[in-house]
Amino acid sequence: MVNQANQSIQKINQFRDERNWRQFHNEKDLALSISLEAAELLEIYQWKTAEEGNQELEHIKEELADVLIYAYMLADNLQLDIDQIISEKIVKNAIKYPINTSKDSRQKYSDL
Repeated sequence: MVNQANQSIQKINQFRDERNWRQFHNEKDLALSISLEAAELLEIYQWKTAEEGNQELEHIKEELADVLIYAYMLADNLQLDIDQIISEKIVKNAIKYPINTSKDSRQKYSDL
């Protein structure tokens, strides 16, 4: 069974390949694009409360999709399994943030 991440990257790659854009999507440029699109997402909230920014849901969805598309493409270029790397990171985070010391706290692990 094909998981959702695999279906998404197939759609992304088809879109890219139909336009012959693979040549422009090296790992460095994809990493830069993730950062730039994340900044556009942040801009939605600049000088607003979270509630005010949340009113621009369509814009948020577009910018978040851009961030995810570039992240998926970078993972695909590096032959990384998205579900696997997320699972591995959750395990690492569970060690850094044990429930007994981090529950209801927003402190960084080094300050717990």
